[in-house]
Amino acid sequence: MFVDSHCHLNYKGLVEQQADVLARARDSGVSAMLNISTREREWDEVIGLAEQEADVWASVGIHPHEADQHVSIDCAKLVAKSTHPRVVAIGETGLDYYYDKSDRAQQCTGFRAHIKASRETGLPIIIHTRDAEADTAAILTEETQEGAFTGVIHCFTASAAFARIALDLGLYISLSGIVTFKNAQDLQDIAKWLPADRLLVETDAPFLAPIPHRGRTGEPAFVADTARFVAQLRGIETEILARQTADNFYNLFTKAAR
Repeated sequence: MFVDSHCHLNYKGLVEQQADVLARARDSGVSAMLNISTREREWDEVIGLAEQEADVWASVGIHPHEADQHVSIDCAKLVAKSTHPRVVAIGETGLDYYYDKSDRAQQCTGFRAHIKASRETGLPIIIHTRDAEADTAAILTEETQEGAFTGVIHCFTASAAFARIALDLGLYISLSGIVTFKNAQDLQDIAKWLPADRLLVETDAPFLAPIPHRGRTGEPAFVADTARFVAQLRGIETEILARQTADNFYNLFTKAAR
C-alpha cells in the first residue's frame, strides 16, 4: 500500500471533487494521505477533513509564499493548533527565493518559528526550499544546534550536496512526480542512492502530476506512479518501495496511527 506524504486536498482542483479523489486514491492502493496546510485560514478545513476520513492526516503551517501575510503566526500559535489529535506535522514552511512572494527575512523568521514549534511538540516539520539551499541549510544547521527536531524536505529538487546535508541532520527526503520528468536526470541520480530508511514519496497534488499524467491535475492516486518509477530507478520491486516508504512515513510521523 502506498502513502502520499504530501498533498493539498483542500486546494482548487481537488476540493470540488474531494470524495471522488479519495475514492480513486484508495482504489490505487493509497492507504494514507497527509493533507498539508499553507495558510492559517486553511487550518480548520484541513483538520476537518482529517476528522472525517480515517486515512487522511493534517498539518498546520504557513507556506513561505504566505509569510508576509502571517507575521502574527508564531511558535505558540502553531503549538496550540497542533494539539489536535489529527495534526501530525508542522508545516509546510521553509524558504522560496525563486518566486520571492514574501520578504526573505520574514520567510526566515517564519521558518525558525516553525522549527521551534516542531522542537516543542515533537512533531516533524515539513520543509519547502527552492533556490534557497544555502540559507535553508544554514538555518537547519543552526537550529539543530539549539535542540533536536525531525522533518522532511518535501518535493526534493535540490542538489546532491544539499541532500547529504539534510540526511546528516537526520531529515527525510520526499520525492514527487518531478522525479519522473525527462529533464530530471540529476534528481533521478539522487533518487538511486538515497538511504532506504529516509525516503518518502508524495504527489504535492494538485500540482506536479507524474508521467504518464503530466499536464493533468495531480491527485493522491498518482503517488503509485511515482513509487513505481522510483522503484525502477533503485532496481527493486514496487511493493518493496511501497513498504519501505510507508514504514518511513509512520516512523517519521509517529502521531499518525497505522
